[in-house]
Amino acid sequence: MFSPEMEKIDRKVLREMQLERLKHIVRYCYENVPMYKNRFDAIGLKPEHIKTLKDIELIPYTTKDDLRDNYPFGLFAVPMKKIIRLHASSGTTGKPIVGGYTRADLDNWSTCIARILSMAGATDEDIFQVSFGYGLFTGGFGLHYGVEKLGATVVPMSSGNTERQLMLMRDFGATALIATPSYAMYLAETAKREGILKDLKIRLVCMGAEASTAETHESLQKLFGAFPTENYGLTEVGGPGVAGECREKAGMHINEDMFYPEIVDMEHNKVLGEGEQGEMVITTLVKEGMPVLRYRTKDITSLTFEPCKCGRTTARMSRVVGRTDDMLIIRGVNVFPSQIESVLMGMDELGKTYEIIVDRVNYMDTLEVHVEVDDASLLTDYFKLEELVAKIKHKLRVVLQIDVKVKLVEPFSIKRSEGKVKRVTDLRKK
Repeated sequence: MFSPEMEKIDRKVLREMQLERLKHIVRYCYENVPMYKNRFDAIGLKPEHIKTLKDIELIPYTTKDDLRDNYPFGLFAVPMKKIIRLHASSGTTGKPIVGGYTRADLDNWSTCIARILSMAGATDEDIFQVSFGYGLFTGGFGLHYGVEKLGATVVPMSSGNTERQLMLMRDFGATALIATPSYAMYLAETAKREGILKDLKIRLVCMGAEASTAETHESLQKLFGAFPTENYGLTEVGGPGVAGECREKAGMHINEDMFYPEIVDMEHNKVLGEGEQGEMVITTLVKEGMPVLRYRTKDITSLTFEPCKCGRTTARMSRVVGRTDDMLIIRGVNVFPSQIESVLMGMDELGKTYEIIVDRVNYMDTLEVHVEVDDASLLTDYFKLEELVAKIKHKLRVVLQIDVKVKLVEPFSIKRSEGKVKRVTDLRKK
């Protein structure tokens, strides 16, 4: 463990620490961020009203729109001279989300990353190839400095240029890969196709930036021969490092000394109990540059608080099953892309790349899945092809409770992504 005194902390002691930090961050936000002061004053809430952890429920939620409306620096709690790093989201749907970091923020961030890499089984003897994009995206630099804090070697490759990625991975003897699940899979597929998988020494694949399923992890482990783990984080609360999987793969351990998690039923505005599934809401407990209170992540998950077999006592979040804003409503049925991925990744006859196309025909919603086959010769055998299509449609019907069109295509015919993958095309919006 990187921080055993924290990762194995008694939960009563942890709760006392969280309460003190919550009281401090609430007052800090009230006194230094105008938006929070205005929100509090509008409902008659004062920092001194926060006396217990449950009192956090008195605080209004912060949303992505709040961050966009205060673009670029309206939510910073310190003068710019104390901000030594800026990061931002891609901003593909409007103004980007901007994050500001003080020196203490960067130190805490790298500690969070070092912890989750250690959870995955990494040591200071590993050589990490970071295949996240470097730049405003939080992933590249976030993982980079965490690897350095762990004491391991960093290969700051960034994303893209797959041929060069594999060459350096082999020549430098990289033992750990950091990438999105989709790009890690693409690297493995390409190495297999080029006949160089046997030359690689990758033993760990640390994934983030996209949600992934257990079936994807199993497929990647089978293909790459490396142990895959997932980490969780988002630009709005500082980037990756909020939580990560240990070797038990029984949920992602949350860095609870730095983040306070809640699971909320937004329809009834009710904080849910252990094991209940709802939207993750996060409060930063130690962030100086841009603290955030009760941020609505839109990610659907659950929490468990029982100690893990690995010895850690911190809360664990289950794998994100979807996002409230990614959910597809097809003929009145709620469909998450992760449900479709679970079915496809669990079938050996299929490749690991797919796309989902949603349309509306004659006022009726349609859902079509295009997926690559593992062996192109299957496409020339009509009877085997029809049999496989029927099998896929049946499995999807069982999971989704609606009929889905399925189209099988040649290997490597679906466009790959070297960054965050876009699996869904919703033509209804056009």
